[in-house]
Amino acid sequence: MLELATMSLSDSIKTRALELGFDLVGITKAEPIGADAAAHLQRWLDAGHAAGMEYMHRNLAKRVNPAALMEGARSVICTAIAYGPIPDDKQTTGQTSSESLGRIADFALYDDYHVFMKNKLRAIADYIGELLDDRHRKFRICVDSAPLAERSLARRAGLGFIGKNHMLTNTRLGSQIFLAQIVTDLTLEADTPAETACEGCDKCIRACPTGALSSDGDFDSAKCISYLTIEHKGAIDVNLAGRIGNRLFGCDECSLACPYTQNAPAAKDTELRFHPERRWMKLAEILEWRPEQFETCFADSTVKRLGLERFKRNAKICLQNCRYT
Repeated sequence: MLELATMSLSDSIKTRALELGFDLVGITKAEPIGADAAAHLQRWLDAGHAAGMEYMHRNLAKRVNPAALMEGARSVICTAIAYGPIPDDKQTTGQTSSESLGRIADFALYDDYHVFMKNKLRAIADYIGELLDDRHRKFRICVDSAPLAERSLARRAGLGFIGKNHMLTNTRLGSQIFLAQIVTDLTLEADTPAETACEGCDKCIRACPTGALSSDGDFDSAKCISYLTIEHKGAIDVNLAGRIGNRLFGCDECSLACPYTQNAPAAKDTELRFHPERRWMKLAEILEWRPEQFETCFADSTVKRLGLERFKRNAKICLQNCRYT
């Protein structure tokens, strides 16, 4: 059994998480996210703002309460890895090219972060098991797929505040960060929740090309370019398609407009591979791709989940928009 020395178990876990490459780590109790936050989520769902994301309506009790997600849960270890801001090399933007290019969102320029972060969290769980001589009986690793209000929990664990772009935002690292959690039956020391730090600023709202963000705090997924190009399964409304521009997969506008993101340091080196060559892709070539070309290009990417048919749908929209600009 490892010695805890003078550090508490909570501090030891945080130290190990930082050693493993996480940029942020905090702890919160496995309690409901709060009546106001839960009511806001319910109103958002009732208004139809989840659009075609039917999974958001399922397991609502678990989404707002980690203890309902895992029996015996007492604490949630919240972690984050920054992935931006990423400098845009003008040599790769296509500004000097006669070919029409589509842009891939910054988070998708890396290998699939889901597998990467799950492996990191397993390493933390193994470390806890060593510290406690395998008395760490129960835990659940969550990276997007679990019904968990990860942003609200991360805020409560002190990782950052939820900005007007509805993204978890850290005053040092901005809002381009991957989130992941361990729900555990351990009783750990909880951190102080982060305070909101974007009063008086509406740059993200003004930056949204489709008006998905509103000044009253609402967010309509049905208008969001990230939702339309990644989650939406059917044809895209022509009025919204024209505003997608050259965004082939995802959108970074509200995140990049945030002053905290603009002032954030570049992402530090990690084992998560970065593929700058994917940022700008030739739209005409994509329309000629066969399934195996798509699979080869995005074998290790979150883009793979989209599928070639919808990727071509997006490429057609981008190509049409490029021809009219």
